[in-house]
Amino acid sequence: MLGLSLLVGFSTGLLAYYWARVPKRPLLVACQPFRSFLEKHCPIVDETFYPTPWCFEGRLQTIVRVFLKSRPPVHYHSEVLQTKDGGQLLLDWADDEDRDTGHPDPESCPIVLFLPGLTGNSEETYILHMVRTARQQGYRAVVFNNRGCKGEELLTYRAFCATNTEDLELVVAHIKSQFPRAPLMAVGVSLGGILVLNYLGHKGHEAGLVAAMTFSVSWDSFETTHSLERPLNQVLFNQRLTANLRQLIQRHRKVIAEKLDVDHVLKARSIREFDERYTAVAFGYNSCEEYYQAASPRHKVHRFHVPVLCLNASDDPFSPQHAIPLDAAQSVPTLALLVTSHGGHIGFLEGLFPRHRSYMDRVFAQFVGAVFEHQEELQAAAAAEGGKELEQDQSLLLLDQ
Repeated sequence: MLGLSLLVGFSTGLLAYYWARVPKRPLLVACQPFRSFLEKHCPIVDETFYPTPWCFEGRLQTIVRVFLKSRPPVHYHSEVLQTKDGGQLLLDWADDEDRDTGHPDPESCPIVLFLPGLTGNSEETYILHMVRTARQQGYRAVVFNNRGCKGEELLTYRAFCATNTEDLELVVAHIKSQFPRAPLMAVGVSLGGILVLNYLGHKGHEAGLVAAMTFSVSWDSFETTHSLERPLNQVLFNQRLTANLRQLIQRHRKVIAEKLDVDHVLKARSIREFDERYTAVAFGYNSCEEYYQAASPRHKVHRFHVPVLCLNASDDPFSPQHAIPLDAAQSVPTLALLVTSHGGHIGFLEGLFPRHRSYMDRVFAQFVGAVFEHQEELQAAAAAEGGKELEQDQSLLLLDQ
């Protein structure tokens, strides 16, 4: 009886804490009139987010998603693109069987380009869910797999990094040549989101996109590595991600060994060590610090000329809240930041048994629909010089955790 009483008491206390402190409206930071566009066409930005009660903490959200998220059936056909430096990459186009084919003109059917996270590909659960959603809403979907990440042979010693947008430029140009009348939107997750933002900062008005969206982006590479090197995060995340990177190097050892000391790279035990031994060297940086400075999107937001919505969680172990450029976003008319108090890294789980649609998936569904169904209104909103708009009460609620 004592054990049962303790269990009931603990459960009651946990539920009381949850209902009192956890559910909150997200913090939306955006200039007018972009903010008004989002509030009008994406009502989720003003709705309370209720994380899964038994795993609302950021690390739990991050881990549980990996094991629990369902895998909706998506079928692809692959296309190989040759790069200027002799490499190759794979584009995976979702087949038509899941798409609402009611679009009046197939040649102008909107296209969503997805970029997965570090060493990820088109089979990641978070990509499958969003691809399925895009298809059900009647849009084409294509996934850009970074070099060597979908089982294809790596033909160059350079794989990918957060600053190298050349492959993304090739992909965008290829899609635009195939479907010149189709509006194109880019959606990046984690590393894929960093690539999207760095691409926007590099290309400016010439990006070739009508809009972009990112999830769980690491805005500052220095802050990310510092957070991941904390003892618990090192064990839970850093070591596993570094092991995935080492597997990529080992799988393509022969071609990489032509330019780098592979054995030295394979001794890396953290993301920072890997970047010091492989990424910075392969992509021509003098140091890892120089690479991290160039890789951090927070320094480039004033060069964004394409409307972009970025979803982050303040408890993301990969991207600390203080690294999110909240102040800068108040003066960039094309940038909107949506920050939840919980959600972890690519988590955003909601409901008691969060196997299927997540908060992240719902934000994507609403924004992609708003982009393609109200293109002229969005472009007008992004082009206007808006004023600052930050709800202080939301800011305080977000920080009071």
